[in-house]
Amino acid sequence: MRYSLKQLTVFEAVATHGSVSAAADKLALTQSAASMSLAQLEKLLGKPLFDRRGKRMVLSQWGLWLRPKAKQLLLDAMQIEEGFAEQHLVSGELQLCASQTAAEHLIPDLISNIDNNFPQLRISFSVENTAEVINGLINYDYQLGVIEGRCDDDRIAHQVWCNDHLVIVAAAHHPYAKLERVSIAQLEQAQWVLREQGAGTRRVFDSAIQGTIDSLKVHREYEHIPVLRSLVANTSYLSCLPYLDVIKALELGELVRLNVPELSIERSLSFVWRNDTPENPLRDLVITEAKRMFKVLHRDI
Repeated sequence: MRYSLKQLTVFEAVATHGSVSAAADKLALTQSAASMSLAQLEKLLGKPLFDRRGKRMVLSQWGLWLRPKAKQLLLDAMQIEEGFAEQHLVSGELQLCASQTAAEHLIPDLISNIDNNFPQLRISFSVENTAEVINGLINYDYQLGVIEGRCDDDRIAHQVWCNDHLVIVAAAHHPYAKLERVSIAQLEQAQWVLREQGAGTRRVFDSAIQGTIDSLKVHREYEHIPVLRSLVANTSYLSCLPYLDVIKALELGELVRLNVPELSIERSLSFVWRNDTPENPLRDLVITEAKRMFKVLHRDI
């Protein structure tokens, strides 16, 4: 093996920050030292890893191929060092990415609990829709994810965290809000605003109505649930959203949960990670703490 971990570290830092100077600052190296390491790596591999666009460094096709493999090598090296220091159970950094519902309602408490009980464990946290969480895991951008629904990709392992359900909502002034029950035909006649394609909430909803509702009049699709809540509360649209995301609006009377006996939309929130990654004590600790927290809080969702 001709390349070094230092060269791979510089490569990853440049890929992350977009320039050699920014990478050098992050790694506490001189710019010339960082440039030399990157140049040596490209020379050893015989391929350009970046396209130089002015001051910006953009990964070439070879760099895109190398990056997930370099990330995994660097992660393995970090775990070896921490393991021999006997700190791997309580210290280090974990890259976590969660979809919106978990990110807003569950992850903040989880991070707070872990920070209190394991102050040397740092969680780097991002929010994406379910499809992007899966893509990030596949590309080694994250070590652990939380998604809505399920993932059938055989590269991804999963473990259920808790159960959740979706509800169909309308504004209090909507004609359907006064009905004891709403039929499938009435849902087909309504105007809808929904989560974007790729979101876990949308995927679960589409699966639930398949074979029951032929077509919906979807007026708009949005990534952010607060936008959907506001649109429904102030217009004549319907939407299907996680119960956790609308419970306050229901209690305040801003939204009304419609009774549609033909539809019961259950789902789970699950932890996901790459199947081919090695055992990760930090990942296991976070999952264990998350399940313990949920049990203690007795969250009824």
